[in-house]
Amino acid sequence: MELDELYQAVILDHSKRPRNQGPLTDPTGTGEGINPSCGDEIKVSVRLDDAGCLADIRFDARACAICTASASLMTTQVKKLPVGEIKNLMARFLSFLQTGEGGADLKNLQALSGVRRFPQRLKCATLPWHALAQALGDGRGGGRI
Repeated sequence: MELDELYQAVILDHSKRPRNQGPLTDPTGTGEGINPSCGDEIKVSVRLDDAGCLADIRFDARACAICTASASLMTTQVKKLPVGEIKNLMARFLSFLQTGEGGADLKNLQALSGVRRFPQRLKCATLPWHALAQALGDGRGGGRI
């Protein structure tokens, strides 16, 4: 199996069987995003523990396969991390989607590398991350992109 086929299989798996989808009870933060160009809507809810680590994360979405897969992959990657590490990962991932560089340590998030070939789909892949940024309270993300 070639790498592109493997990445496509990962995206299909996460879009058909998203991880961490559904409501989160007692969130400490929420973020929402809408992509009017394709109709994607997402809400990301987080619960931080006393040490500043992400104790739990869930998302609700009415979104395309790319957005749903990105949200699912994101939640599996960031759960249990300290907020500072999440923000660092977020910056590296968003840069990777734009440039194609620096993705060696992104694990399954590399599956979204093919989105770069379709600039109109970049918003689909990044919308969950912007909603996560809003949920973590850094003042960016969410809203319309």
